[in-house]
Amino acid sequence: MPFSTLKAGQALPDWLRPHSFADRPRHTRYTLVHDTDEGRTVLHARDEASTAGLTRELRVDTRSHPLLAWRWKVSRVLDKGDPRTREGDDFAARVYVSFDLDLDALPAGERMQLGLARLIYGARTPLAVLCYVWDARTPRETLMPNAYTDRVRMLVAESGPARVGRWVGMQRNLREDYRRAFGTDPASVNGVIVSTDTDNTGETAEAWYGDITFRAG
Repeated sequence: MPFSTLKAGQALPDWLRPHSFADRPRHTRYTLVHDTDEGRTVLHARDEASTAGLTRELRVDTRSHPLLAWRWKVSRVLDKGDPRTREGDDFAARVYVSFDLDLDALPAGERMQLGLARLIYGARTPLAVLCYVWDARTPRETLMPNAYTDRVRMLVAESGPARVGRWVGMQRNLREDYRRAFGTDPASVNGVIVSTDTDNTGETAEAWYGDITFRAG
C-alpha cells in the first residue's frame, strides 16, 4: 500500500476498496493527509464507535518476499478492548494479511467445510488470515484465534500506551508467523486490509498508517 506516492487531500485510489458492514450504521473515516513527522502522505483513520476497513487485493509469493513492513501511529489505546471477546474485539489499529490456502493439506472435515464456503460465497472467500494488532494490554507476540472465527488469527504486534502518539515501525516474517498460527507453510498472499474500529466498545480512536510493503528475506 504505497500511501506516500499519493497526494494529501485527494480521493482514495481505486485500488483501495472500502469494506463495511450493513448492520453497522457508523463507518470509520479514512483520508490521505500529510504527516509532518514523516514528511510524506499517510493514511489517516478517524473512528467514533464505528467500523470499516480498506482492502487492497494483490498477489505476493511469500517464498520470495516473506517480510511485511509498515509504520503506524495511534492517538490512544482502547480502554475496553479485549481481543478474546466479541464485545472487546476493537483496536486502534490493525493490519490484516489474507492468504490462499492449499485445501489438500487440510483434514477432510475442514476441507469439506471450506470448500462449501467457497461454493456459497465465491472463490475470493478468505481462507486464512493473519491480523496484526495494536492492543491495550495483551503482551506483544501473543497469538490467539479471532473472537468470531478461527480462520483469523490475531497476533499482538504492539501493546500498551508507551508509544502512543509516535510512529512505530514494524517488520514481520509472514512465513514464521503463519506457521505459528496455522501449523503449515503459507500459500500466496491475496490481500491486505487496514482497519481502525471501535463499534463494539463504543470508544473513539485515531490512527495513521504509513506505507505497507513486502520485502525479500
